[in-house]
Amino acid sequence: MLRDGFGIPGFITRHQLLVHPDIPYTSHNSAMCFPADIDGTRIHALATFCSGLLGRECADGSDPGLCIAAVDRITNGEELIGFGRRAKSEILTKEEALFLASRLGVHLSEHGGTGDGVIGALAGVGLRLWGNDGRMRGALKGPQPGEFWRVRDLLEQADVEAVRSVAGDAIDENECVLIGEKPKTVMREGISVLLLSARRIGAAKAQWETLPKKLLREY
Repeated sequence: MLRDGFGIPGFITRHQLLVHPDIPYTSHNSAMCFPADIDGTRIHALATFCSGLLGRECADGSDPGLCIAAVDRITNGEELIGFGRRAKSEILTKEEALFLASRLGVHLSEHGGTGDGVIGALAGVGLRLWGNDGRMRGALKGPQPGEFWRVRDLLEQADVEAVRSVAGDAIDENECVLIGEKPKTVMREGISVLLLSARRIGAAKAQWETLPKKLLREY
């Protein structure tokens, strides 16, 4: 994105929204979101670029939506966060999403299908703004499954800003961690956190391990 003058993005989060028979979706009804340092005068150009990208790359039969929010221009951040949190447990409408985006000064546009994708797009931005929802898209680049890492070394990874237990407690930097399949961070308190679960009592070498896929789904 830097070559187009749109700034440097941060890591991408995937936000799981409500799965319900009355909500059509292509795969998992989730939204992807990332922050970027963008010149305010380039937002229209960014929207044009992203619209073209969605038109070329979206899956057949999908209902893609695009939301771009300049954080310092949102007129009511708490209301946007509330919409995102509601989308995890309620069936919302496209009309509600478009009306809210217009009122809050947020770019929101539909790019095919029924246009209902704007609901998830707006919800994803609200959840990312909240900072307590979502997991990293893709796995950590350094640690590999089956390896043992010290917490202090994990904290040196570009995608890891904190290492905590599932209860939210900090873990001593000297503790050893068993890396499981596809280790990912989750967003907590606005930062990228690697959550660990305690291994069984008496486990050799490492007392902690990264969360398995089935537990990561909760985030």
